[in-house]
Amino acid sequence: MEAKKLKSLVVEIRRGDISAAQAGAIVNAANSSLWMGSGVAGAIKTRGGPSIEMEAMAKGPIMVGQAIETGAGKLDARYVIHAAVMGQDLLTGASAIATAAWNTFALAEKLKVDSIAMPALGTGVGAFPIKSCAKLLFETLKKFDAAGPEYVKRVIFVLYTQRAFDDFEEYYRTI
Repeated sequence: MEAKKLKSLVVEIRRGDISAAQAGAIVNAANSSLWMGSGVAGAIKTRGGPSIEMEAMAKGPIMVGQAIETGAGKLDARYVIHAAVMGQDLLTGASAIATAAWNTFALAEKLKVDSIAMPALGTGVGAFPIKSCAKLLFETLKKFDAAGPEYVKRVIFVLYTQRAFDDFEEYYRTI
């Protein structure tokens, strides 16, 4: 799908495995204790290696909504940004996702990465509706774009399932 240019950012959506993405930072939909289970976290840990989880857990726990960075192990990225979208109960909501997304974008800017690969936060284990997630992430991205990031130039939403891709594409067409 063709990339779209906002004020400062180029936005793309892709279907695939986020652990195979090439970006300055790959985003992990994390829990506040930062242990890496299944889904996005499992794919990142499997491809990137156990050092990612060990480094993340050493920095935790963090509050739901916060984001921290670790090295990226064997991934084709400089960092993994762990966005805590849920607590130990593995439940999430709109506020947690929006706050974690904003803090992820802000951390990427602080780390001076030029690109971010981001999944549908909180829609796997957290069971948050994908369409609602897409709306929240695009709204948060537009606010970040309006703030005029200096370093981050590209955000790539990487969706694993066709359903997630289709739901994100619906909002992507409106930006």
